[in-house]
This record gives sequence, structure tokens and C-alpha cells, in this order.
Amino acid sequence: MRERAVSGHPDSTGRAPGATLPSVTERDGTTKESGGRPCARTVHCTDTAPRERTAASLGDYRTAFHSAHLAMALLDRDGLVLAANPALGELLGADPDDLVDATAADLTDLGADPRVWSAYREVLCGRGERLRCTRRLTRPDGHSRWVEVTVEPLAGAERALLSVVDISDRQDLLARLRHLQMHDSVTRLPNRALFFERLSAALEAAAFESAGTGRIGLCYLDLDGFKAVNDTLGHRVGDRLLSAVAQRLTHCADAAAERGTNPGRGRLVARLGGDEFALLVEDSTGTDQLAELAQCVLDALQRPFDLAGQRLSVSASIGVVERAAAGTTATGLMQAADTTLFWAKEDGKARWTLFDPERNAHRMTRQALSSTLRPAVDRGEFMLEYQPLVGLDDGRAQGVEALVRWRHPQFGTLSPNRFIALAEENGAIVELGRWVLARACHQARAWQLAHPGGQPLFVSVNVAVRQVWDSDLVADVAGILAESGLPARLLQLELTESAVMGSAGRPLQALQALSDMGVRIAIDDFGTGYSNLAYLSRLPVSVLKLDGSFVHGFRSPEHPNPADEMIVEALVALAHRLGLTVTAECVESAEQAERLRRIGCDTGQGWLYSRPVAPDRVAELLDAGRRTGR
Repeated sequence: MRERAVSGHPDSTGRAPGATLPSVTERDGTTKESGGRPCARTVHCTDTAPRERTAASLGDYRTAFHSAHLAMALLDRDGLVLAANPALGELLGADPDDLVDATAADLTDLGADPRVWSAYREVLCGRGERLRCTRRLTRPDGHSRWVEVTVEPLAGAERALLSVVDISDRQDLLARLRHLQMHDSVTRLPNRALFFERLSAALEAAAFESAGTGRIGLCYLDLDGFKAVNDTLGHRVGDRLLSAVAQRLTHCADAAAERGTNPGRGRLVARLGGDEFALLVEDSTGTDQLAELAQCVLDALQRPFDLAGQRLSVSASIGVVERAAAGTTATGLMQAADTTLFWAKEDGKARWTLFDPERNAHRMTRQALSSTLRPAVDRGEFMLEYQPLVGLDDGRAQGVEALVRWRHPQFGTLSPNRFIALAEENGAIVELGRWVLARACHQARAWQLAHPGGQPLFVSVNVAVRQVWDSDLVADVAGILAESGLPARLLQLELTESAVMGSAGRPLQALQALSDMGVRIAIDDFGTGYSNLAYLSRLPVSVLKLDGSFVHGFRSPEHPNPADEMIVEALVALAHRLGLTVTAECVESAEQAERLRRIGCDTGQGWLYSRPVAPDRVAELLDAGRRTGR
């Protein structure tokens, strides 16, 4: 490009008065100044292209390169420094001339990360457009700086430009913000977010490292009765208590680390929220180590706290989990810890409890059963078996008790003690109980119709107290009797003694209405609950079923238990004076049956007569007209 000789001082555009910028001809023939504005004259520059890079232009570039505040270096295809400006030398604490021929990757730590190194090589070879990364550089004087390194190829040359920007202030600010974000403002401990980040990192490291134990431990705790402190003394005192607790937990963790084989590794105390804390132990050496840490925490927290004139005593419940890190997830570990913490509270609080796989499996089974109870009724997974109630005088079956079974697709056939309590807890007992009642009544009516000439069997059905409270039991019974055609006198409802004794209001009204309808009411497991004999006379009860524990004393004729026999005799006499009949449960031998008959029991139920059987087996007994007593 030809230069023009001009005189005068430059104006605001950088041009001397009267001077003009060189112009180029656009492809469409229009002419523009290099600044982009149309100009009056056309200057053809076709003869200047080969001489664009003049010595003066290169001199300007060198001046700009060396004067720039941005730290820069020119690299060749192999990543060696061809030139470095003073700003880079100042940043690295070296003379710029000494940086020439140095390896740029070593100066800026680009080789430490395989992914960064690969991207860097792609840029040098011309296959990548730009690399930008953050590195921490250490100067010869020991001071370190956070920098942002950018490497990009230069167009038309087998060169690359390295630029380095000091971002230490920005990183310090980000670090302070992260610390605020990841730490609890009350206790200054790591919060839930940082805890899970550290836990995930520990599990990942244990999976790839072979130097440690490959195990991980966790103590998960909350304070017993902390809510009462907040409610009575206020949240300010509660926060001070949390802060004091955090200090003692930290002291326990530090003391345990000093006693361990790896004192510098893997101890984290965090507040997860509320009054919940966690102590994470990386590279744990076994359950003994975690048990010792948990006991240290209990002992430390049992010492009173002096806070603003208040002397407070607290305790903690701790769930302890220790296991191999391989195959363990953060979610799984926390679920196990939470379950174990629940056990510690359930077992009485102020204690630590170690995770028990068998106990957890039982809990998981209970949860699985509970969640599938309601759908199981709709899917028809339940069935009824019947156990005869036999007259002790003549040995004939007078009735049967309906016993529900669950044909579970995974766990097989389950007896009532596996799921009835669960059904009562989640409310499924109402729907299940209604199904059992309807099924038993229809079956009893079918037996009655199939044997019109014989004495019809009554059917006894267990009723949970929640069925009385959460449903209209009277309406349900009336509707089912009407639908099935079973006479009310052939239906007996069994309620436990604890559910019946002390009944008032709606339960008592329901029992009275059912009794008035003609339905027999029986108290099941009598003698194990309240045994409020005075109240017994005011209940609409027809039958007492003695708990099997009384009959067990009749088991050995050589060594009978006189006390059991006296109690049973007194209960039978009392029941008869009140106009009630008595059924003895768990009769297993002929000797027991005979002694119960002499005492005056009316009916017996147990394996002596029959185990619970399917409906067709009961029908077989009726068809044969056989006596079930021996």
C-alpha cells in the first residue's frame, strides 16, 4: 500500500488535516473508505496487496504486543514460545526474554488435565478454533494466581496466540460466595449441599483409588426434644444451642481423626437442617470406629450447656452406617442412615443404633406389603380359610371362624399377623374387613342351603376397632346380611378386649345396634387386656373367647398349672352368671379338652379339632356328618 505525505496535526480520526484514508474498491464497484464511509475518490490498491506487511506495520504490531497490558505470547506449532510480552513476564514472575523457547503448556499448567491438554493440541495443530480454561499458577516466589488462559490460532500462519488474564480477584469473590452458599449461617458448618457434594466425591474416589480402605461411615443424628427448647426459650437460644452442639461435634470428629490411622483424611461435620447433623468418615476402618465416634458424640452432648444464663441438657439419637463404598450411592447411604436414626428413636432415644440389614429387610417388606394392600383387594389376592368351633360336650362343629390369608405374588401365602396390623395403620382394614365379612356371610349361607336338614353353622368374623370408627359398620353388616340372605343369628363378630373394654359413644352404639339386630358379639383374646369385669355387664356381648395363654397351663397332665385352671374356672363361672358362653382357644390335646369341659367351657377351637381349612373341606365335614372331636 502506498503512503501519502501529509502535513499538520492529526484530528480525532487519527488523520492529519486534509489527509484521506486509503480506499478500496468493493466487488460491486462502489468505493468506501477503510472506515466504512463512501468516498469521492477511488484508489485502486491491486498493486499494494503483496506489500501489506511492511516493516512499519510489523513494527506497529510489535509495539502494540509489547505495550499491551494483556499478558500474551506467540507460539509455534509445537507449543514453544516465540515471543512473550512484558505483561506475561510480570504475571509469571520471569523475564520475557527468558520465556522464549519455553514450553507454553508448562508455563500455564495446560498438561495437568488430559481433556485440556487434548483440546490444546487440537488448537496448535489447526483443528481447534479456541481453548479457554482456568488454571492456578504458582510464581517462583511462591505466590499463586488464578488465571484464565486462552489459546487460538492466527489466521494465515502456523502460529497461535496465547493470552493470560489474572482473575484472582474474581475467583476470590466466587470462593467467598461459594463458602456462604455451602455453609450454615448459624453453626458455620458445611450445609446439606456441601455434605452431599463431599459424600458423592468420597464414594467416587473410593471406587477408583486403591490406597484407602475402600469403606465409608456415617453418623446421622438429631437432638431429642430440641423443638421444646425453641418453643419455650425462643429461637435465639435454640440457635446458640445448635452452635454449641456443632463445636462439640467438631471436637469429637477431630479427636477421632487424631486417633485414626489417617488423621488428615475424611472427617466432615455438617448441619443438614433443623437439628439434624451428620459426621462423615472417609476410609473408615470398620463398625468399631463408627461406634466409638457415636459414643463420643453421646457423651459430649450429655454434658450440660450454659447459654446466656440458661443451663440446658440435651441428648441425641444417632443412626450409624458403615459399609464398603463400592456399590453404595449417596442416596442409598442416607436412606440407611435415616432408617437407623428412626430405629434409635423408636428404641428409646438418647442412644446410637447400628444399621441392621435383616431389620431393614423386614422394614422394607412391611413397606412393600403396606403399599400393595389396597390394590390386592381389587386384584382378588385374598382368600378365607375356616377353623371349626366345636362343642366340648358333644364334639360337634357349631360354627367356624373365618381367617383371611393373603396369596401374595412375591412372598407367598401370608397369615393375618403379617398384614392385619399394617392394614389398620394405613386404613386398608376398612375395605379388607368389608370384603372378609361379605365373603364369609355368602359362604355360610351356601353351607346352609347345601345342608337344609342339619344344624346350620354360624360364622365368626374378626372386626378391627378402626372399622367401627372409619366406616358405618352397622349399615355394612345389614347390607351384607340382606344381600347374602344369611340370618343375623348365624353371624358372630369378634372384637379384641382392648377395643371393646372402655368403649363409649359411637363404638358402643354400633355394638348395641348390631346386638339388637341379632348378631352375636364376642370378645376375642379375653384376659390379656383391660379385663374390666365391672364394665363387662354393660356391654352387648354374647361370647367370651379365652386367650390361648390360659390353655397352655393345661398342656401337661403330669405337671398342671393350678393357677391357670383356677383363673379359667373363675372366668367361666363369671361369664355363665352374666349369661355369656365361653370359647377356649388353642386347644391342642384331648386332655386339655376334657379338663376344659369339666370346668364348664362351652366350645373349643384349636388344632385338636382342625387346622384352618378351605371352604370345601368344611363342606366335606358336613356332608360326612362326622364328629370332629376325638
